[in-house]
Amino acid sequence: MPFPVPTWDTPFGIQLWPIFNDLVSNATGNKFIPSKFEFIAGKTPMSTFPPVAAMIATYYIVIFGGNFVFKKFQVKPLVLNGLFQIHNIGLTTLSLTLLVLMVEQLVPMIHQHGLFYAICASDAWTQELVCLYYLNYITKFLEFIDTVFLVVKQKKLTFLHTYHHGATALLCYTQLIGFTSISWVPISLNLGVHVVMYWYYFLAARGIRVWWKEWVTRFQIIQFVLDLGFVYFGTYQKFVFTYLKDYLTVIPYCGDCAGTMLAAYSGCGILSSYLVLFIAFYIDVYKRKSSKKSKIVKSVKGGVAAQVNEYVYVTGRESTPVPENNATVRTRKA
Repeated sequence: MPFPVPTWDTPFGIQLWPIFNDLVSNATGNKFIPSKFEFIAGKTPMSTFPPVAAMIATYYIVIFGGNFVFKKFQVKPLVLNGLFQIHNIGLTTLSLTLLVLMVEQLVPMIHQHGLFYAICASDAWTQELVCLYYLNYITKFLEFIDTVFLVVKQKKLTFLHTYHHGATALLCYTQLIGFTSISWVPISLNLGVHVVMYWYYFLAARGIRVWWKEWVTRFQIIQFVLDLGFVYFGTYQKFVFTYLKDYLTVIPYCGDCAGTMLAAYSGCGILSSYLVLFIAFYIDVYKRKSSKKSKIVKSVKGGVAAQVNEYVYVTGRESTPVPENNATVRTRKA
């Protein structure tokens, strides 16, 4: 049997979508068939604002309510290291699967029609990609479990972590109902980052330390810079087409970009806030190690410290390890 040769039409040498379609169809008893999926607002589950808002509100009630209860009644922290590992390897696998399937769809599209077509043409909103966008959207609710683990382990809940989870679910919803062809850019970049991030958390939960953990945050920042470059470009094209049609001959303009203005504004706003928050996080954690409130790497019994970024606050004249019994662990990045 000849070895599969990658081409522009089959970047991995074989057609993966039909395999994925058959596996998912059989696994769900044909209740969910990817090749027949249609996203219809008001009909598809989680396609209207009320249930999305309810899920996000429930998330915040559970995590902050649970955090309060655990502290109020002095409930002992739960280790749950085995579940941590299953959760992280599961999300690593899921993220990699969606990423590979998305790349398979995008490479031939960009090769045949160009990058502008792929990010702005309404025809770039294909059935296969929309199915993958929707599955990625559903995983954002699964990722709420990240924070539940922090609560039962009684780790500190930071604004960055809790805001990021809720806002990302909302962002994915606005882009789906807004039919934004550019969605593949932030989604594929985010999936790539999540493959690395959740794999790192899995290794950390296994007690395996790696040298590249700082690159997890760096990759996240690079992701948002690239996201915003594309999203600002698309939003500019949409804004000019919508509001400045009389001036198209005198201002820079490439063509209309598919999607609604609400989707464009929400994408710009949420992604911009991520970039600011993650840069602040990076500076706070990695660039102030010599300050009086230094963050240092600290191995905690059970190997799960890295699962929450392995950082503890240290006060005093010099940076010295905090005893395990008194360590306050910095929350994991979302």
